[in-house]
Amino acid sequence: MEEPQLLHSVTDSVATVVIRHPAKRNAMTAAMWAALPPLLGALADDPAVRALVLTGDGGTFCAGADISTLQGSPLEAQRLAVAAEEALAAFPKPTLAAVRGHCVGGGAQLAAACDLRFAEEGARFGVTPAKLGIVYPSSATRRLVSLVGPATAKYLLFSGELIDTERALRTGLVDEVLPAGALDARVTEFTGILASRSLLTQAAAKEFADGRTDRDDHWHTTAAASDDTGEGVTAFLERRAPRFTWSLSAREGASSSRAC
Repeated sequence: MEEPQLLHSVTDSVATVVIRHPAKRNAMTAAMWAALPPLLGALADDPAVRALVLTGDGGTFCAGADISTLQGSPLEAQRLAVAAEEALAAFPKPTLAAVRGHCVGGGAQLAAACDLRFAEEGARFGVTPAKLGIVYPSSATRRLVSLVGPATAKYLLFSGELIDTERALRTGLVDEVLPAGALDARVTEFTGILASRSLLTQAAAKEFADGRTDRDDHWHTTAAASDDTGEGVTAFLERRAPRFTWSLSAREGASSSRAC
């Protein structure tokens, strides 16, 4: 039996983190929750990484938390899950959840913490703490409401029922739905686009979109000191692809983390 683990790789400036726990449909163990923040920290500090994809091994994204981990200390298990969720939300570069199959409970919590979610037709989404008598974390609840609105968030949280990709797309829980067999190609294509764009623009936009209100002067000063704007304008006039060079420093990554 394969050990539960998080796998990662970097290809063409895109990091891919794979949730693997085949015995339990990629459910997250306590060790996996604990391993995610330091892994994300290392990838955030890697200048070769310009975007990140989170996905599940095989035909399932993540069936939630491994229920056996809740038998000892449910509050500690939730603390680990929230820390992982917050680390993912604070990742200072674009993040995308590539979803197949079930994306339930803690899996939905992780997917919602990503900037974008692409799903394969047939995927199913659910937020299921009401089935276990668990109080869903306030941070995860607010994030869900910001994605789908109060009515749909209450439907998911109150009932624990699963919804299909059509409803997930309609309510804003996912951004794109792909036919069977087309998800990987589209994710590769789109993350290639993300990696080719200005990380300066993306990092600032991510902070602003996530509600940061005290960094306008910082980002205007940073933009003025960088070469990205000049390169972008020159490339446009020369009808060529821009070669953006600005990258996040460790300090920038820490500032972004504190914003979330």
